[in-house]
Amino acid sequence: MKNLVILGGGYGGMKILSELLPNHLPEDVTITLVDRVPYHCLKTEYYALAAGTISDKEVRVAFPEHPRLVVKYGEVTGIDTTGRKINMADGEQLAYDDLIIGLGCEDKYHGVPGAEQFTYSIQSIEKARHTYSVLNNLGPGSVVGIVGAGLSGVELASELSESREDLNIKLFDRGKHILSAFPERLSKYVENWFVRNNVEIINNSNITKVEENRLYNHDVPIECDVIVWTAGIQANKIARDMDGEKDRSGRLIVTKHHHLPTDEHIFIVGDCASSPHAPSAQLAEGQAEQIAEVLKKRWNGEPVPESFPPIKLKGVLGSLGKKQGFGMMADHAITGRVARMLKSGILWMYKFHNG
Repeated sequence: MKNLVILGGGYGGMKILSELLPNHLPEDVTITLVDRVPYHCLKTEYYALAAGTISDKEVRVAFPEHPRLVVKYGEVTGIDTTGRKINMADGEQLAYDDLIIGLGCEDKYHGVPGAEQFTYSIQSIEKARHTYSVLNNLGPGSVVGIVGAGLSGVELASELSESREDLNIKLFDRGKHILSAFPERLSKYVENWFVRNNVEIINNSNITKVEENRLYNHDVPIECDVIVWTAGIQANKIARDMDGEKDRSGRLIVTKHHHLPTDEHIFIVGDCASSPHAPSAQLAEGQAEQIAEVLKKRWNGEPVPESFPPIKLKGVLGSLGKKQGFGMMADHAITGRVARMLKSGILWMYKFHNG
């Protein structure tokens, strides 16, 4: 029997399972899925979990079941590419014939002293839970500093402002306008929403140091009761530590068929794979579809496609609390209730098809 090992049950891993199960897995192939938790997590909703506006159960989706699918719960500590084995924290080794690495990303602290030690995160479900417990226990009038005003920082700030109107929220951003990846008029729309909802935006910030309950913006100390870091991501450490060419975020360079240039049996998906696109659930699913196509062709003894068409992303949607939103769809900016309803609908459809 051949064993396909998938590291990570995120959006890429789940899409590969849906493409192969139940009817496209050859009789001589088994799948081993490895993840730290016993369910798929809706990472795009961790901001709401941390803010306390949804329950833990709402971000969990069960993994599929199949007679030749084994789900292994545990922590990956390394990959022996020569021996084709996965090293686990409990000492076990998992042998693979084909490997898909979809371990996701981690916070990137940009060398800021104290940032990793003294800030909270929403990059994993465990960290989002911990951040929620800390935020939920704050007294009225407490100051929450959120470093980074990309999509995650904006959604967390807006959700928290609705959940805890008694808090003083400060949103720190390096740029002239928040959401620098979006058109300026959309950024200004979101900024105006924050003004109306008493979230303080601190533009052109430069966080030079973090201490317990204190951050330094341009070396000027600002007292905060809690500091949450949403100022950048990098590939998972397992991927960063692997041999192979990487981009500046530690993501592995892959071929047009999404495998390592030096090993056609090791595929990279999602936040661990270098791409011209920003990391997203859509991108991971697009990559996963093409990886599944390569595997099915190989298993059937057929030639793989010479190339794949570019992955088309439908757009990006963000929430501003429970009633407003923003985003880009087909290069058009959308704001207000329509954007929020679209995001909620897409989330419902994803859970309906995967739950």
